[in-house]
This record gives sequence, structure tokens and C-alpha cells, in this order.
Amino acid sequence: MTPHPVAPGARHLTGDSDDGTAAPAGGQGLADTIRRRLGECSPSERKVARVLLAAYPSAGFETVARLAVRAGVSGPTVIRFVNRLGYAGYPDFQQALRDDLDARNASPLSLYDASAAARAGAGGSDADALLEHAARVAADSMARTFGTIAPHDLARAIELLSSSHRRIHLSGGRFSGLLARFLCQHLEQLRSDVRMLPDTVSSRAAVLADLGARDVIVVFDFRRYEPEALQLARFARSRHASVLLFTDVFLSPIASEAEVVLAADIGSPSPYDAMAPSLAVVETVLAGVVSRLGEDAHARMGRVEQVAGELELY
Repeated sequence: MTPHPVAPGARHLTGDSDDGTAAPAGGQGLADTIRRRLGECSPSERKVARVLLAAYPSAGFETVARLAVRAGVSGPTVIRFVNRLGYAGYPDFQQALRDDLDARNASPLSLYDASAAARAGAGGSDADALLEHAARVAADSMARTFGTIAPHDLARAIELLSSSHRRIHLSGGRFSGLLARFLCQHLEQLRSDVRMLPDTVSSRAAVLADLGARDVIVVFDFRRYEPEALQLARFARSRHASVLLFTDVFLSPIASEAEVVLAADIGSPSPYDAMAPSLAVVETVLAGVVSRLGEDAHARMGRVEQVAGELELY
């Protein structure tokens, strides 16, 4: 049997959308698998991978010949690339791609129903069984998350957020906005020039009108991925700003626009995608920023505390 990077059997509700989407209980989405294995590929195979990621998922449904033309390689190179991913042939790769899309498009009701058996097997409402099951799922999800983040991506994220000459702007989705605000509030304690992008149209436009090469746009985008977030990332790139993306293992389309991608596993004991692994990644980035800023961060925190005390804010 051909291995699939996606396990479509155990699914969860999305974090950011109103209509829900499926996710594997663990493992990687196909796009994330492709991105993480770029280093194993030959230069020609990397051309295929980049075309697939830049136009994911539509490029993967083209014929071998058409994909080869788009990547500027031969047909056999495309086949070697999908073989390297673990597929016996191009049809098997396209089936995995269809499985990946199925996991993105399921409705909330179907996701709830699909997870009912797993919940029952985990003990249902029995508290002892639920604690054991939840602990196992959480530990596995954390391990997968930290086991797949590339050290150079983490280092670059810390560098971008620590650079004193850069302005930091953060944006998130309906649920992931909580993570964006969490990161923003901590960064504000450590350095200046940090803000959430305003929600009001006129204020957001005014901020983005000044966007340039010294700016960093930090975007949290989880399934289902929001068109407005992709537009923001593309606009930022057009203004030569850096884009730092926090996402899930299925990878937001923003991944093709981002300088740095930090993807987290979303396995949870409920029908809802877990946010804890992403929060743990955020906290790891913050630890790196504190270390990199050193005494500057300590002095900034002291000034913030002093002002808060003078104004009796807390």
C-alpha cells in the first residue's frame, strides 16, 4: 500500500472558519510534507516542489506533462519527485492530494459525527479515561510540532521580531487572533514599534500605506484559510516587507509568500483543532526574543512597569 502523509480518518473542526474543515489527528498535511522535504530533493525536483507550493493544490491536479512544463523540468523528474515523497506513481500522489482536500472541506456536523467513535473509545464522559486520552493526544501533538520545526526558521523568526529597526504588525483570524494578540502583548513589553493591525478599514489602510522594507507582518492563518490574510501577505511582499506565518500542518496559502513559516500540529481530543501547540511555538519564539534582546528587553520592561505604576494601571 502506498503511504500517505495525510491521515484523513480522524478529523477536527477548524480554528478560524465558520463552516469548519477537517484535519488529521496528527501527522503532516501534504503541502507541509513537500515543504519540509525540499532539502532532500535535487535542484530539478525542488523546482517541481516550488511550483506545487506556489499554486497549491491546483498545480497537483495537472498532468505530469503540464506540471513539468510549468516547473521547467522533464516528466521523469516529476515522477522522481513524487516517488521521493513515498508514492508509487503520480496517480497515488493525486489521490493523496484529494484526501488532503477532503480533510479541508468537511462540514462541522460531519466532523463531529466522524469523531464520535474516537470520543467513545477514549472513554466518552468518563473523566479518568478522558484525562488519559487527552494527555496522550496533547503530548503527541506537541512532540510532532517541535519535531518538525526547522531550527533555521525559528532562528529567523526570532531575528525578525528582535530587530530594533523593524516595525512589527500582527494579524489573526477568528480564533487565531487570540494567539496574535497574545504575541503582540508580550512583544510590547520587550520592544517598541509593535502593534496589532487595526480592524477598522480606514485605520488598517492608513497603517498599511506606510508599509515598507523595515516592516514585519506576522500573520496567524489556520484552516479554513482567510482570503483577506492572503491578500495582506501579498500586499506586504509587494511593499518589500517580511512576512512571518504561524499556521497548521496543512499550510496556509500564505506559505508561498512568507519568509518564515512556523507550522503546528492540531491534534486534539475533541472535534476542534488544538491551539495549544501553536501557543507553545509562540512562547518558544518569545523565549528566543527575550534572550536575543537581553538587557534591552529588561530595561524596556522596567520602563513599562514604571509608567504603569505612575498611572496606576495595574
